[in-house]
Amino acid sequence: MLAIRKKNSIRKTKEDRIVDTLVLLVTFLLLVITIYPFWYVIVLSFNDGVDALRGGIYLWPRKFTLANYQQFLTDEKWVNAIFVSVSKTLAGTALTVLFTCLVAYGLSAERLMFKRAYSIILLICMYFSGGLIPYYLTLRSYGLLNTFFVYIIPTMFSTYYCMLAMSFFREIPPALKESARLDGAGELTIYLRIILPLSKPLLATLGLFAAVSQWNSWSDTAFYAPSNPALRSLAFLMRGVIVQNQVDTSSRAAMMHAAQYSAVTATSVQMAAMIIAVLPIMLVYPFLQKHFVKGIMLGAVKG
Repeated sequence: MLAIRKKNSIRKTKEDRIVDTLVLLVTFLLLVITIYPFWYVIVLSFNDGVDALRGGIYLWPRKFTLANYQQFLTDEKWVNAIFVSVSKTLAGTALTVLFTCLVAYGLSAERLMFKRAYSIILLICMYFSGGLIPYYLTLRSYGLLNTFFVYIIPTMFSTYYCMLAMSFFREIPPALKESARLDGAGELTIYLRIILPLSKPLLATLGLFAAVSQWNSWSDTAFYAPSNPALRSLAFLMRGVIVQNQVDTSSRAAMMHAAQYSAVTATSVQMAAMIIAVLPIMLVYPFLQKHFVKGIMLGAVKG
């Protein structure tokens, strides 16, 4: 056995070792460049805010504290934003997957009349929209502005998700549905007990897409719920903090803020908010990665 292994092994030349070393160095450098900014935010979020004003923090907290997270989680504005983001993400994701898959299953039927026309209409709707102003006027006519339903109802159907689901459903063997019909099962029973259990990769893919979109969306708050502070999402508040850049850590206002909370500054609380904002997606994605990759490949190949 050892002789066979030695015979089948490929001896690397000096040039091969040099290339492998360079590849590892470049990969490691890219890994550091990618991960370090996020790690730096984590370090600052756990460091004393006043101490961080001195600079010189690179790899780990110089003065560890949980005061930043305590201040964040006791701020009514941020706590309400977390509640809004979690609520709209859970409700929006569930309803988007449910209604999109229902429409896609119907449009994927083999004997559906005008199937080609429906597909063309979906493609047109996917690539062209009526514009922001007509969309705003439509939402206003339905009384959805400045209500929680403006986060949910407009996102219950997605043309892109529908096209992906149609490609998936079309590859399920028709014999499964025919045998179920012979046993007396109706279309809803077939959909719930046969189609959906076979569509776990698709459901995981659409669910992850919809959840990330809902969690990271800030424009719906800015455009369609601007006058209701109770509906401001976490992404909207984070964008306001980052883009507007209203607080300068070297200014007198920042120093006064730091003095008020002893170990906390506006910047250190912002760092804690950024970590909390990305944490849910980071925790969920590893559990869905297998189904996510499989769903994407099936949609790409079967489409």
